[in-house]
Amino acid sequence: MNQGLAKRIVPCLDVKDGETVKGTNFVNLRKAGDPVELGKAYSDAGADELVFLDITASFEGRKTFTDMVTRVAAEINIPFTVGGGINELSDVERLLHAGADKVSVNSAAIRKPSLIDEIAGRFGSQVCVCAIDARLDPDGWHCYVKGGRERVELGLFDWAHQAQERGAGEILFTSMNHDGMKNGYANEPLARLADELSIPIIASGGAGTKEHFRDAFTVGKADAALAASVFHFGEIPIPELKSYLRQEGINVRI
Repeated sequence: MNQGLAKRIVPCLDVKDGETVKGTNFVNLRKAGDPVELGKAYSDAGADELVFLDITASFEGRKTFTDMVTRVAAEINIPFTVGGGINELSDVERLLHAGADKVSVNSAAIRKPSLIDEIAGRFGSQVCVCAIDARLDPDGWHCYVKGGRERVELGLFDWAHQAQERGAGEILFTSMNHDGMKNGYANEPLARLADELSIPIIASGGAGTKEHFRDAFTVGKADAALAASVFHFGEIPIPELKSYLRQEGINVRI
C-alpha cells in the first residue's frame, strides 16, 4: 500500500449560538459545550485538523461564530475549517480574517457554482473545501441541500468533478445513508471519488469503530476521516485510534 501523505483524523464540531451541540463527555473540560475548549482538547489529543460548523443561521449567530473563530485561532495550532452559511466572498473574508485556515461551502455552491471559482481565485484552492451531502437513491447518488432536506438534480460524481474543475481544494463527502448509523463509511462511492479526482477526499458519516476508520482509508481510499459523536462521547480516544491505525499499516501522524 502506498504510504503517501499521512491520513488525517478530523473531529467535527457543530456550533449553535457559541456552544457545541451533540453533547460531550470530556470530563476535564471546564465547559463541555465550549467549542474552543473542546477544540483544544482534540488538538492536544492528536487530531490533525478540526471542522467547526455554524448551524445558527441568524445574523446574531454569525457574529457569535466569528468571535469563536477568533478565539479558536488564538488557542489552537492545527489547521481548522469553518462552514455553515457561507454565501459570498465577504463571508469567506470575514472568517479567514478571524483566523480560519479553510472554509467549507455546501448548499451555496450548488446554488451558485461560481462561488467556488471566486473563493479559489481570490484566496487559493487550498482554502476552499466543497462539502457534499449525498444519498443513494433508487436512481443513484444524488446531492441534497438545506441540511439534507431537499434533493437537487445534480449527481454526486458530476458535482464533485465540477467542484474540482472550478478550483475546490478538497471534497468533504457525507453519505446521508450512513450518517449517524455507526455502521461504517460509504466506502464504495468514496473509492470512486478518490479514483476519479485528483484532490483529497474527506470521508464523513458512519464512524462507529476504529475498524471503520481503517476501512475508510484502505477500502474507501479517503485522505481524511471526519467524525463527531464517537469523539465527543469519548467512545474512541484519538491517541488509541491512531496507534491502532499505525498497527494496521496506515500512515498517521502520532
